[in-house]
Amino acid sequence: MSATPLPTLIGPALGFLDLAGIAVFAISGALLAAERRQTLVTFAFFAVVTGIGGGTVRDLLIGAPVFWVHENATLLICLAAAIAAWMLPAGLWKGRALLWCDAVGLAAYATYGAAKGLAYGLAPLPAFSMGVLTGCLGGIIRDVLAGEPSILMRPELYVTAAALSAALLVGLVHFGVAGDVAAVAAATAGFVLRGYAIARGLSLPAYRR
Repeated sequence: MSATPLPTLIGPALGFLDLAGIAVFAISGALLAAERRQTLVTFAFFAVVTGIGGGTVRDLLIGAPVFWVHENATLLICLAAAIAAWMLPAGLWKGRALLWCDAVGLAAYATYGAAKGLAYGLAPLPAFSMGVLTGCLGGIIRDVLAGEPSILMRPELYVTAAALSAALLVGLVHFGVAGDVAAVAAATAGFVLRGYAIARGLSLPAYRR
């Protein structure tokens, strides 16, 4: 597939998914700090690392300017997420809030990562890989820093949901669907799959031999 110019492919819906992915992943990082009863500094650190981790590695790999180093907005979003998690009543964050925030960020960021890969001239399979990496890496870094078992070592439908969003985005754009339409469909599908897995406790079969 020929490269799609960045302004043409990255429309308003994809721009919103980028910001939503950053914000919700940042909240998920701050929530994990809350569960560990950490300081506000740790809240901010976890929010920033989780919010920018996947996108930073993606941009370095595809040769794009790293998205957060030439503007203030991204870090401000992450810091606002940390302060919100710190200030709001703990009851709002109890239960599965972390899982649901992570599900929203996963679908949004996997979709945007795949679209940005296509926009920078990647072939479909590498663009798909960039979507999966963008969606999953921030959460993996967050869990490793917190001493949590990495999501890669659990049989949950997590990477699978990111892969669904990324694959749908690449496939729909390949067949001529407008970028924003493809983005909404891809992000919705990934979120529905991850949400259904959370609600039903679904997981992939593990190796048993």
